[in-house]
Amino acid sequence: MGTMKTIEEKSIPGRISTYSGKWFYPLDPKPEDIDPIDICHALSNQCRFTGHTRSFYSVAEHSCRVHDILSPENRKWGLLHDATEAYLVDLPRPLKAMEELNIFSEVEDKIMKAICEKFNLNSKMPREVKAADNILLYTEIRDLMMFQPSYNGFQTLDQTIFPWSPAMAKLEMEYRMKMLGIEVK
Repeated sequence: MGTMKTIEEKSIPGRISTYSGKWFYPLDPKPEDIDPIDICHALSNQCRFTGHTRSFYSVAEHSCRVHDILSPENRKWGLLHDATEAYLVDLPRPLKAMEELNIFSEVEDKIMKAICEKFNLNSKMPREVKAADNILLYTEIRDLMMFQPSYNGFQTLDQTIFPWSPAMAKLEMEYRMKMLGIEVK
């Protein structure tokens, strides 16, 4: 569990306090400030689709499910493809695409660079990870959203998603990290 901060420590702008008790500077991310337990904890408590799902469905669960459908060489990338959201938020794709929010994408890119360095990932997301992310996106829309858009040939998983609790999502993400050789404390 994270350490408690004093009021004076909380008031310094430009940084956030993480679950592990570390300070993280989103505008100046450093690989040594990235902690796997912070990623697992934060992503397990963030709901996909800005919370507009029929029931809670975490970014951690999404990341685990992406990991699970990838080839072994891309699983680490798949598990960590949304890790920046542990230090920012899960901003929906349509908003990220807006020119007015370019600064968000720039900050996210800086954080992803630090994550890639921390976990020895190639700086460019593999195509297979992007494809798996899209498969999960359309499966999640089908199973978790109130609206049902036309899929226009988009691939989905055969199985139905029944969301995990945040605690289960955290444990599942920690387990996958350990299986990939990432130390989680």
